[in-house]
Amino acid sequence: MAEDLPARSQRRRSVRWRFTALYAGLFTASGAAMLAVVGLVAGGSVDAVPAPGSWSGSAPSDAGARIASLEHQLAQARSAQTHQLLLGSTAGLAVMGLLSVLLGWYAAGRVLRPLRAMTAATRRISADNLHERLAIAGPHDELRNLGDTIDGLLARLEGAFTAQRRFVADASHELRTPLATMRAAVDVTLAKPGPLPEQVLTLGGRVRAELDQVDQLLEGLLTLARAQHGVLPGAEPVRLDELAATALDEQAGNLAGRGLTATSAADSDVRVRGSRTLLCRLAENLVANAVRHNEPGGWLDITVRAEGGSVHLVTENGGPVLTANQVTDLVRPFRRIGTERTGGGEGSGLGLAIVAAVAEAHGGTLDLHARAEGGLRVTVTLPRVAGADEEAAA
Repeated sequence: MAEDLPARSQRRRSVRWRFTALYAGLFTASGAAMLAVVGLVAGGSVDAVPAPGSWSGSAPSDAGARIASLEHQLAQARSAQTHQLLLGSTAGLAVMGLLSVLLGWYAAGRVLRPLRAMTAATRRISADNLHERLAIAGPHDELRNLGDTIDGLLARLEGAFTAQRRFVADASHELRTPLATMRAAVDVTLAKPGPLPEQVLTLGGRVRAELDQVDQLLEGLLTLARAQHGVLPGAEPVRLDELAATALDEQAGNLAGRGLTATSAADSDVRVRGSRTLLCRLAENLVANAVRHNEPGGWLDITVRAEGGSVHLVTENGGPVLTANQVTDLVRPFRRIGTERTGGGEGSGLGLAIVAAVAEAHGGTLDLHARAEGGLRVTVTLPRVAGADEEAAA
């Protein structure tokens, strides 16, 4: 019941309700003023009739007394008629006041209908369909001007998004080409016959490692950009339990090197619909994040479970105690906590930022929770699609 109070309060504060109250208030006030004028005029005409006892002079004759009696009766009839008129007018004003609320509600709805249409269309438009426009029809009034202004804003946003996506595609080509050239030059130098100076070998190894790091950073940036733009190439049903298991197997060397104990549990044939490439990156970053944020000899747990129409991929690991601000910073690109915690795959600071963008692009959410004992619990929730067993049963 308490949850309904904000919604009711919002309805009372809506523009339509305010227009209705204003219309009904003005109608009632004007009707009351008109009723007061009628009462004053009618009361004045009644008071102008003198009572029989107010006449002066000698006692009236029988005819005069009869006339006076008739006039007195006429004055009483007029007074009763005026009273009934006021009562009837008051009742009519009350009925028309209630009717004015209904008329005001209807009129306000007609006036605000274009605004509701613009609101619904604006909510429907996202980065994937910026080509749509409100296209408000009707006379060139204030609402038409507002719709045209929003259409102009959408056109500028579409141009900006198109330019940004084009830049991402161009940067992918322009940056990878010199990186490949430099990597090839380093490999050729190190592969030359004959002994090489120790300094050359050391420098070549460092340059090659830095080039690999830059290539991984570039790949992370491109993945993040595609996910943030909702670009899902080759969307298909993907088994999230298999992706999580594969990502955990790929970390076997790091697990053994740091003495970590890993456990996993998954419901069978848990599927989501989306890009296999991006979902693979999501699972890999989550598992790598749990390994890197851990302490030597620690533990981590990977769980994939289905609940209703959703799939939850949960990674939980031990480690240092984190504050709420530190947990919030983990999903921001290039934010690092401490000397080891980077929040991203291969130390790029992009890992959880990519996870958040990929989850959002697939209609899901990312939730981070700092464990009181130390460590982090990361939960990714994605919409579920029917698996092969469920499709066969159906």
